[in-house]
Amino acid sequence: MEGHDFATQKAVPFGVYDINNNTGFVNVGTNCDTSIFAVNSIKYWWEKEGKIRYPKAKKLLVTADAGGSNGYNRKLWKYELQKFANEHKIEIFVCHFPPGTSKWNKIEHRLFSFISMNCKGQPLTDYETVVSLIAATKTEKGLTVTSQLDEQICKKGIQITEEQMNGLNLKKNQLHGEWNYSIKKQKRIT
Repeated sequence: MEGHDFATQKAVPFGVYDINNNTGFVNVGTNCDTSIFAVNSIKYWWEKEGKIRYPKAKKLLVTADAGGSNGYNRKLWKYELQKFANEHKIEIFVCHFPPGTSKWNKIEHRLFSFISMNCKGQPLTDYETVVSLIAATKTEKGLTVTSQLDEQICKKGIQITEEQMNGLNLKKNQLHGEWNYSIKKQKRIT
């Protein structure tokens, strides 16, 4: 992630692309990309934009890469999604792109490519510059982007036990259940 580093600071962008409205939301972290940070970024989008645009929504579809903080084999990712589903009483459907195919994700072509073009040649000297350049991204086809700075310190190395995993209200899809699954609110939170 050296491309997002400046001086002694690190900028970690995590984005949500709303395909229906051609809008992006980018949460810029200040220390590291973890599963907690990834889910919090989706949660911030939901609280600030998603539930306002979709007030009757009972389900949320998330497409995600196969690796990284939101990887299909990340226990903490699924555990944090469960907490999000419980808190917002929403069913979350997750579809991971198979390994090596994350560039098919619409977020790459319809959001981050335009952010990169907008930032091209601009020195990323501080967080305010990063957040404002991302938020200034617009296209002729109507893309608009919201951006925020997230200074929450993310802890690394958090372990989720098998007992915690077994307590998740997670249902694997019949087609590639390792990559496609849903998480519903737990009946009883353990």
